[in-house]
Formats: sequence, C-alpha cells, structure tokens
Amino acid sequence: MSRALVLNASFEPLSVVPVRRAVVLVLSEKAEVVHESGDVMRSERLVVSVPSVVRLRSYVRVPYRRVAALSRRGVFLRDGGVCQYCGRKADSIDHVVPRSRGGSHVWENVVAACGRCNSAKRDRLLEETSMRLRRRPQVPSHMSWVAVAVPRIPADWSRYVGIAGAIPA
Repeated sequence: MSRALVLNASFEPLSVVPVRRAVVLVLSEKAEVVHESGDVMRSERLVVSVPSVVRLRSYVRVPYRRVAALSRRGVFLRDGGVCQYCGRKADSIDHVVPRSRGGSHVWENVVAACGRCNSAKRDRLLEETSMRLRRRPQVPSHMSWVAVAVPRIPADWSRYVGIAGAIPA
C-alpha cells in the first residue's frame, strides 16, 4: 500500500501514514492536500484523488525530537550497506560491545557487518581483536525516520524532508 507524508501546519514533517489515513484526514477536513499522487480511490458514491503529501490545518505541538527506531534496515541505510570493519557488502548487523558483555541494543552500539567479520569478531570487544571500525556508529540524522518508513522517497517529498537523492516514484 502507498504512503503519504503528513506535514504540520508549519510544513514540518510529522509522520508517514497509509494513503487511506491521509484520505480520511482530508475528508474530515483536518488536513489539506499539498501534492497528489495521480491515483484515485473510489467508493460507491465518491471518487477521491490520492494525496502524496498532506498538511494539517491546525498546528500540532511536538514535545520531543523524533528519533528513528533502531532496525536492521535503518542500520543498513545509515552505514550504506557496507561492513564497518572491512568495507565489503554487509549482510548482518553486529553489536560493537556484544550484548553478552553488557552492550546495549542502541544506534551507538550497532553497525552493519559482513558475515565473515561478524563471525571473526564473535562476542569479543574490539580491543581483543585486530579489527577496527571504519566509522564510529551514531544516531542517524533527524529526518532519517522518513527513509526508514518508506523504501523510496518520492520526489515531491524531498523539499519537505530535506533528504538528498529522492527517487521519483
């Protein structure tokens, strides 16, 4: 199912929702369509253009800064699909400080790794191996939650989320 970007009244990105939810927001007059996807939804008595981007009519105060939830897909996106130990194509994730040694499952402790490096490191600390990180893991940028929410960022979203490399959908 397609997704739609929901903007605050100030044009700040708030979330990514299924298009059905976006249509409900528009029909209930809680939001207005900013960009249409070109598709339509039909009911028995109604034909509605499917929105790609909607903007809420009233401002919603967001009390915290949103951080992307830690996921395998998110780690691969942040690390570019490259093993952070050797630079080859990554196919697994690794905890820099192993969980068996008290490491936590947080952005700052998880990296993309190839199977060979992950197996070689096992449950050891980096100091106990000859391996070195190419880049210190960190929490991704504030808009990366959008990239995690959808596989491809539509071109008409790019001006609102500020993520370079938007791919036309």
